[in-house]
Amino acid sequence: MTQQVSSFPFFKPFFLKMPVRVDSPLQQRRHTLPASEFRNLTPQDAISVFEIEREAFISVSGECPLTLDEVLMFLGQCPELSLGWFEEGQLVAFIIGSGWDKERLSQEAMTRHIPESSAVHIHVLSVHRHCRQQGKGSIILWRYLQYLSCMPGLRRALLICEDFLVPFYLKAGFKERGPSAICVSNLHFLEMEYTLCGWAYARRNSDC
Repeated sequence: MTQQVSSFPFFKPFFLKMPVRVDSPLQQRRHTLPASEFRNLTPQDAISVFEIEREAFISVSGECPLTLDEVLMFLGQCPELSLGWFEEGQLVAFIIGSGWDKERLSQEAMTRHIPESSAVHIHVLSVHRHCRQQGKGSIILWRYLQYLSCMPGLRRALLICEDFLVPFYLKAGFKERGPSAICVSNLHFLEMEYTLCGWAYARRNSDC
């Protein structure tokens, strides 16, 4: 039999072939959860999001990109600009973004969502500690950018990062825009940009 493992809108579902077997009632209940699912996050996911974010960033930089209140705010205001990767119902990786309407990111962009804007500010991408070094960060970023490319009106994705993350984003197709005006504590960042323009039009007759 086959089991659908992606119910995320705008993407064609893919399937994993599973061997036919007879499970106990307990196993059958457990396997009703998708093996792997991508979907928009909701405020109900905020605690799981913040726990993964806190573990990932506090140990490296001592700062979280988003507080729990900010996570709740963005998932309440613009859940369509988020993406979570769940395996058997557990969050393993996520991205949170918000709308932005200026050419470059400013300090204001850290805590604001501008509706119906042409750019997305990617606040945070994080992977659960047990799932790192498996390529999951690259996979969820690729899916997120494909998803954004299908949203009418969006032209750019912007983010800030420290120097050591620049190669990761360059490999994903981002370009450097120089030092960012944003400063958090004593941390300084580079601003990076990904061009979305044209994808939605090129795919307007597809299933996207």
